[in-house]
Amino acid sequence: MDQIDDLKHLRRAIALADEAVTDGNRPFGAVLVSAQGDVLLEGKNSHSVDRGPGHAETNLAREAARVFDIETLRGATLYTSVEPCSMCSGTIYWAEIGCVVFGITEHRLGKLTGDDPENPTQDLDCRTIFASGRRAVEVRGPFPALEDQIEAQHVAFWGKDGSL
Repeated sequence: MDQIDDLKHLRRAIALADEAVTDGNRPFGAVLVSAQGDVLLEGKNSHSVDRGPGHAETNLAREAARVFDIETLRGATLYTSVEPCSMCSGTIYWAEIGCVVFGITEHRLGKLTGDDPENPTQDLDCRTIFASGRRAVEVRGPFPALEDQIEAQHVAFWGKDGSL
């Protein structure tokens, strides 16, 4: 995939994050794309249903592991508006998804949400988690062209001023 495709799928993940908010959830969305460029699955945050662990990336990776064979998963790319947290990174790794592309870093999200008890995010780079495994997971991100849009989405949701 090239940067144009990456931006297209990241924009869809951002739109899914907006849909998640409309559904009463937190602003996170994810898209799984095959090696051939076909959208395989889409996922949204489901906090209002499960009260926490239903992150968009984890929801999507778990469903993908149930539906697709290992070869398909290893060739697939998971696009997400925000870098996967440690839980999501672990789930992506164990689902054997081959690549992750994200819009803004988890660190930047943490700066946006501050000490909000509703987002006790860990400041842990997904690359560190993937590098500790025995199988490579390619990572691309952040994407500066989308950072302002994603940050505005989170500032609006979390009610913070967005000062970094």
